[in-house]
Amino acid sequence: MLARLHANQPAQLLIGLLIGVGFGFLLQKGGATSYDVIVGQLLLTDFTVLKLMLSAVVVGMIGVHLLTAAGLAQLHIKPGGWGSTVVGGLIFGVGFGLLGYCPGTAAAAAGHGTMDALIGGIGGILVGSALFALAYPRLARGPLAAGKFAKLTLTEALGLRRTEYAVVVMAAVLIGLLAWLESAGL
Repeated sequence: MLARLHANQPAQLLIGLLIGVGFGFLLQKGGATSYDVIVGQLLLTDFTVLKLMLSAVVVGMIGVHLLTAAGLAQLHIKPGGWGSTVVGGLIFGVGFGLLGYCPGTAAAAAGHGTMDALIGGIGGILVGSALFALAYPRLARGPLAAGKFAKLTLTEALGLRRTEYAVVVMAAVLIGLLAWLESAGL
């Protein structure tokens, strides 16, 4: 069944669309599409976005691990580098700081009817993506190639023998952080 689904591009696109709509709905219900909430996060006065993202990381981490362990998904670890991390972080940070939305929250806010997210966010994503695509050949030989590091998983970085140990440790740490944020009223 999974092989048929993998070969069926229209079905994959539909599944991706439905998951994206669901994700946008959850972002909107969680308050992450509100400009004031996002600016509050940047000013360290409202931790709604951090709590949403930490919750998503815990659920995603456990879900990906279970899917992989069941043979329903495969991980393809990619090498990274300081250059690509810095360039990506700068692009993301400038857009986030100027508009007050990240790409996901911009799409969700645009879907909710927020005009600044639709024009500035979606427009900025499209223009920025086009500019990056044009500049990529030059960037790939320069800054993006700087400071390469090997393919490394969290399990390997922590020196653990089994992935489930890393999942349990990280889930416990993140759930503890979430509990602390809630108890501190943040």
